[in-house]
Amino acid sequence: MCTYAEVHYKVHYVCVPCRRSCKQPWRAEASRCVRCRKPMLFAGHDFAAPRRGDERGWRAVAAVLGAGLRYEGFEPCGCGQQPKFRPRTSAQVRARRRVAARKGLTDAEALALRDPSDA
Repeated sequence: MCTYAEVHYKVHYVCVPCRRSCKQPWRAEASRCVRCRKPMLFAGHDFAAPRRGDERGWRAVAAVLGAGLRYEGFEPCGCGQQPKFRPRTSAQVRARRRVAARKGLTDAEALALRDPSDA
């Protein structure tokens, strides 16, 4: 039996306008930001928040979450997979969007590429 099968992990929720993140138990209803009281976005298990002053990092987070991607890598049991690639800067987001426009990919497909030349 998997050692992670009976453990309930907390997941990350993010408020991009306030640049805040928190870990809470997963719930069907959206968590609310403590600062602006708007619903926070579900970011997944493997989210690592950029510093609050990192403008480029938060723009990349907004692009990834806006494309419908999450920071996930775990299988349902909680073991066996490494976290998937997600862009960390706005320059990486722009490079992947250029590739998407050139090759006809969706934003989600392009942002999930580890290397934009692989498309």
